[in-house]
Amino acid sequence: MKNKKITLITNLLLVIILVSVFTVGVKSERSVTILGGEISGAIYSGNESSGGVSLMFNVYENAEVVEGIIELLKQKNATATFFVGGSWADDNGKILKEIIDSNFELGNHGYFHKDHKKLSLKQNQEEIQNCHGVVKNFTGHSMNLFAPPSGSFSKTTIEVASSLGYHTIMWSKDTIDWRDSDINTIVNRATKNLKSGDLILMHPKPHTLKALPLILDEIDKKGLKTLTVTNCCSLSPIKV
Repeated sequence: MKNKKITLITNLLLVIILVSVFTVGVKSERSVTILGGEISGAIYSGNESSGGVSLMFNVYENAEVVEGIIELLKQKNATATFFVGGSWADDNGKILKEIIDSNFELGNHGYFHKDHKKLSLKQNQEEIQNCHGVVKNFTGHSMNLFAPPSGSFSKTTIEVASSLGYHTIMWSKDTIDWRDSDINTIVNRATKNLKSGDLILMHPKPHTLKALPLILDEIDKKGLKTLTVTNCCSLSPIKV
């Protein structure tokens, strides 16, 4: 009987500890907790009371398409956040300046589009810092949003990004436009069941540029506006 009581108490304590860890890990966007093989700490959606959504473009190619996106957004009085790869940014300083001058937002997408989940602490630092340095050199702007290439990251990635003053950003809607070129499919993935706070992932592909006016029309029809990631997620700078 005594052993059964000890076992019951032990199991009860384990349940209380697990519930406490789950609650803290899920509620805090900056916590770095491993739960069921998943890592919390990254931001997957914005503020539902923001009244808007964020268009996010991960950029490593097609400078001419990026310029087309910028022009279209300005024509539509819309905004977006561009997560730029450092190796691309190094060759496109003029476009970086245009993004900033147009009051759009710049984010960090690493330097060489590596799998951050497989990188060491030092390698994670180098990828983020090298991209940061390129953009800072061209624009004088210090970025504080990091989008892991291919959405791949580890606990170390989150910790390194935070230590460098970066929020780690994921998405709530993925157009998968890097793989699929059908315009209607891209529009549907971007806008189906669209709600305030959604983060919509895209890339500078020619077919995405063609889909963008339709996406913007759908956003407007739903009574939403476009916001930068910072404003959509109500983010404050990370103190380092």
